[in-house]
Amino acid sequence: MRKAITIMVVVALVLTFTGAAYAEDGPLKKLGRGVANVITCAFQLPKGIGDAHDENGIFAGLSWGVVLGTFNVVKRALVGVYEIATFPIPLPEDYQPILTDPEFFLDSY
Repeated sequence: MRKAITIMVVVALVLTFTGAAYAEDGPLKKLGRGVANVITCAFQLPKGIGDAHDENGIFAGLSWGVVLGTFNVVKRALVGVYEIATFPIPLPEDYQPILTDPEFFLDSY
Protein backbone atom coordinates (compact mmCIF):
# COMPACT_ATOMS: atom_id res chain seq x y z
CA MET A 1 0.00 0.00 0.00
CA ARG A 2 2.77 2.41 0.91
CA LYS A 3 4.57 1.69 -2.35
CA ALA A 4 1.39 2.36 -4.36
CA ILE A 5 0.86 5.70 -2.63
CA THR A 6 4.49 6.66 -3.26
CA ILE A 7 4.14 5.81 -6.95
CA MET A 8 0.91 7.84 -7.22
CA VAL A 9 2.54 10.87 -5.60
CA VAL A 10 5.59 10.64 -7.86
CA VAL A 11 3.43 10.33 -10.99
CA ALA A 12 1.29 13.27 -9.87
CA LEU A 13 4.36 15.41 -9.24
CA VAL A 14 5.87 14.52 -12.62
CA LEU A 15 2.62 15.37 -14.38
CA THR A 16 2.33 18.57 -12.38
CA PHE A 17 5.80 19.82 -13.17
CA THR A 18 5.72 18.87 -16.86
CA GLY A 19 2.64 21.00 -17.43
CA ALA A 20 0.50 18.12 -18.67
CA ALA A 21 -1.75 18.45 -15.64
CA TYR A 22 -2.41 22.11 -16.36
CA ALA A 23 -3.41 21.86 -20.02
CA GLU A 24 -7.11 22.18 -19.15
CA ASP A 25 -9.46 21.30 -16.35
CA GLY A 26 -9.55 17.55 -16.14
CA PRO A 27 -8.70 14.63 -13.89
CA LEU A 28 -4.93 15.12 -14.14
CA LYS A 29 -5.17 18.78 -13.21
CA LYS A 30 -7.46 17.86 -10.31
CA LEU A 31 -4.92 15.29 -9.10
CA GLY A 32 -2.05 17.77 -9.43
CA ARG A 33 -4.05 20.45 -7.65
CA GLY A 34 -4.79 18.02 -4.79
CA VAL A 35 -1.14 17.01 -4.43
CA ALA A 36 -0.06 20.66 -4.52
CA ASN A 37 -2.63 21.57 -1.85
CA VAL A 38 -1.48 18.78 0.46
CA ILE A 39 2.19 19.68 0.00
CA THR A 40 1.75 23.44 0.46
CA CYS A 41 -0.96 23.49 3.15
CA ALA A 42 1.55 24.13 5.96
CA PHE A 43 2.56 27.45 4.37
CA GLN A 44 -0.90 28.83 5.17
CA LEU A 45 0.04 29.25 8.86
CA PRO A 46 2.84 31.80 8.40
CA LYS A 47 0.79 33.49 5.68
CA GLY A 48 -2.17 33.90 8.04
CA ILE A 49 0.10 35.35 10.74
CA GLY A 50 1.72 37.71 8.26
CA ASP A 51 -1.58 38.87 6.76
CA ALA A 52 -3.09 39.62 10.18
CA HIS A 53 0.11 41.41 11.23
CA ASP A 54 0.11 43.55 8.09
CA GLU A 55 -3.52 44.55 8.57
CA ASN A 56 -3.75 45.04 12.35
CA GLY A 57 -0.33 44.79 13.97
CA ILE A 58 1.78 42.33 15.91
CA PHE A 59 -0.83 41.31 18.50
CA ALA A 60 -3.38 40.48 15.83
CA GLY A 61 -0.76 38.45 14.01
CA LEU A 62 0.07 36.45 17.12
CA SER A 63 -3.55 35.81 18.06
CA TRP A 64 -6.03 36.04 15.18
CA GLY A 65 -3.32 35.27 12.61
CA VAL A 66 -2.57 31.91 14.24
CA VAL A 67 -6.27 31.02 14.28
CA LEU A 68 -6.77 32.12 10.66
CA GLY A 69 -3.62 30.35 9.48
CA THR A 70 -4.52 27.11 11.26
CA PHE A 71 -8.02 27.17 9.76
CA ASN A 72 -6.55 27.68 6.27
CA VAL A 73 -4.02 24.86 6.79
CA VAL A 74 -6.80 22.42 7.64
CA LYS A 75 -9.02 23.71 4.83
CA ARG A 76 -6.31 23.40 2.14
CA ALA A 77 -5.22 19.96 3.40
CA LEU A 78 -8.76 18.56 3.46
CA VAL A 79 -9.55 19.94 0.00
CA GLY A 80 -6.28 18.47 -1.28
CA VAL A 81 -7.04 15.02 0.13
CA TYR A 82 -10.57 15.20 -1.31
CA GLU A 83 -9.25 16.13 -4.76
CA ILE A 84 -6.66 13.35 -4.70
CA ALA A 85 -9.23 10.76 -3.62
CA THR A 86 -11.83 11.84 -6.20
CA PHE A 87 -9.64 12.92 -9.12
CA PRO A 88 -11.25 10.53 -11.66
CA ILE A 89 -14.75 11.77 -10.76
CA PRO A 90 -15.89 15.07 -12.34
CA LEU A 91 -17.09 16.63 -9.05
CA PRO A 92 -17.47 19.58 -8.80
CA GLU A 93 -18.83 19.89 -12.32
CA ASP A 94 -16.18 19.59 -15.04
CA TYR A 95 -13.32 19.19 -12.51
CA GLN A 96 -13.55 22.84 -11.41
CA PRO A 97 -11.42 23.79 -8.38
CA ILE A 98 -12.98 23.98 -4.94
CA LEU A 99 -10.51 26.62 -3.73
CA THR A 100 -10.42 29.52 -6.14
CA ASP A 101 -8.70 32.33 -4.25
CA PRO A 102 -6.02 31.21 -5.00
CA GLU A 103 -6.44 27.85 -6.70
CA PHE A 104 -2.81 27.00 -5.87
CA PHE A 105 -1.12 28.46 -2.78
CA LEU A 106 1.89 29.72 -4.70
CA ASP A 107 -0.37 31.60 -7.19
CA SER A 108 -0.75 34.32 -4.57
CA TYR A 109 2.96 35.18 -4.82
